[in-house]
Amino acid sequence: MQSITNIKSISYLKSHAAQISEDLARNGTPFVITQNGEASMVIEGVKEFQEKEALIAALKIIALGEKDRTQHKGISAKEARAQLQAARQRRK
Repeated sequence: MQSITNIKSISYLKSHAAQISEDLARNGTPFVITQNGEASMVIEGVKEFQEKEALIAALKIIALGEKDRTQHKGISAKEARAQLQAARQRRK
């Protein structure tokens, strides 16, 4: 996990929103915004947000697969290969 170095007040955000946007586009490092000295929100770039969402989705799929595996649901690798081979043959 990366350390957070961009800690700014909400008043800084209000007066420097364009600069924060440029910094996010340039280096992608998120900003922690504080209000009354307490962390209030995190601002991150769209690219980083989308990458994080894709990673979360992939982890959910892996967790579901692991759950099915431990419950002995699904098919073996050998059966999966046979199904893939059969599907390839049907496409020819």
